[in-house]
Amino acid sequence: MIKADADSSYGLSIIIPTLNEAETIAATLQPLQVLRNKGCEIILADGGSDDATTEQAAPLIDQCVMAEPGRAKQMNAGADLARGRWLLFLHADTLLPANFSSFLMALKTTNKQWGFFALTLTGRHIFFRIIEAAINARSKITSIGTGDQCLFVQRATFVDIGGFADMALMEDIHLCKTLRKLSSPWVCRDKVLTSSRRWEQHGMIKTVLLMWRLRLAYFFGASPDRLVKIYYGE
Repeated sequence: MIKADADSSYGLSIIIPTLNEAETIAATLQPLQVLRNKGCEIILADGGSDDATTEQAAPLIDQCVMAEPGRAKQMNAGADLARGRWLLFLHADTLLPANFSSFLMALKTTNKQWGFFALTLTGRHIFFRIIEAAINARSKITSIGTGDQCLFVQRATFVDIGGFADMALMEDIHLCKTLRKLSSPWVCRDKVLTSSRRWEQHGMIKTVLLMWRLRLAYFFGASPDRLVKIYYGE
């Protein structure tokens, strides 16, 4: 159950789901420290890491919640603790834009209820520039962003729709489909920087084909439990 109350002293709560991210979590959290002085709350929603993720994160966050593993469960648990008027869901391998402060200012006056950012990938190969362009164009046309694009939503709206659906995969797509029935998204041109490690580890073409296979299967009604088996391997 997502709580409806919020503390008006916080403009934005940033919720980060983690699972064994000790190698990268400090690099993700360090740039966020200046935002804490601007009225942002940082919440770690850990899915049971057995490395030093939570220990390394402790001095760099405001709250930590332990949840059942699974991004939907973890992000809902983080949202349940959040005290901000806005919620932003940030992956542990993604960095916010350098001029994020301008986004914070715009949050105070926007009439939008939700949105996401354009993205750029860390990989240097020219193929990553093509992937970026395709992702950004697709999300703008369809009004559907992915978790890598830092979905953000007014807390009241998030509560009204019941938060993330309890799904093993595609919880981000489901959330966007639900939200776009209410209003069009705010698609921020400022780009977040997200890791290309999965493409690099598993092969660029193979990973792109896998992503499209999963999205098509979901479109045609495949269950998230089946999709997560495909995603991580039988």
